[in-house]
Amino acid sequence: MRIHLSILFFLVVCSFISILLTNCQSANSQQEGSDISYVDTLLLQPGKDGKVRLSDEQWEKILKPGAYAVLREKKTEFAFSGSLLKNKKEGTYLCAGCHQPLFSSATKFESGTGWPSFYDIIAQTNVKEIKDESYGMNRIEVVCSRCDGHLGHVFEDGPVPTGLRYCINSAALLFDEK
Repeated sequence: MRIHLSILFFLVVCSFISILLTNCQSANSQQEGSDISYVDTLLLQPGKDGKVRLSDEQWEKILKPGAYAVLREKKTEFAFSGSLLKNKKEGTYLCAGCHQPLFSSATKFESGTGWPSFYDIIAQTNVKEIKDESYGMNRIEVVCSRCDGHLGHVFEDGPVPTGLRYCINSAALLFDEK
């Protein structure tokens, strides 16, 4: 009788573990299918100054490694490697750090540079432009105005109507499809 109870107990435990694993795998699959992952919304709430201020450790925990490297360490992804380069869907491009809307798909264009390019931003207040003389070049860096995350650079060789080319790292963006 004890052997039968032990076997029954073992089967119940195995079934329970199997159910847990199945639920975890389906949750991961759902999250991987979406560009916008769940992050504690309280953590990303702007302060009274309108800024999202997190420690490097907090950013590292909530961002994917590529996004952390671009947004917080000002790295650049390899040309033609970004997941959003060839995205043709309608929607809004958000900051991968704080989810602030930055660019509309209506202003995206093929620049041939290897990075997603836009000729305009959603709102002047959503990005900051900073003089960048790193690597012996004179450029204008583009950062998110809410979290100060590095997005890329803006150049004056874009199409009409603005003549601007916002050259942005895919890793710095999330895409919210219409």
